[in-house]
Amino acid sequence: MEIKDNEFSRQFETMVDNKMMSVEYSGQERKIFLTKINVPEGVDEDDEIVSDFLKEILAIAEEKRLRVVPTYPKIAAFFKKNPKYKEMLPPGIRI
Repeated sequence: MEIKDNEFSRQFETMVDNKMMSVEYSGQERKIFLTKINVPEGVDEDDEIVSDFLKEILAIAEEKRLRVVPTYPKIAAFFKKNPKYKEMLPPGIRI
């Protein structure tokens, strides 16, 4: 899966069935706040493709040594389902 970091729009983007799927973010110091998922019509936010997309985004954040703050409920649910990513949360943030 090819992910583009569109810094102007502050979102990570990828193409799914020739339609764009994105995760909006906001950056602050060494943290990235994941604020919203935009999925194309016909794709549910709980689909495996969305989960794979989030895993790729977290790999990018880990590479840049960023802490991740999931502010969108579906992204927070992803962290609950995947406890191995909880180490990426900043100190004091519990999900």
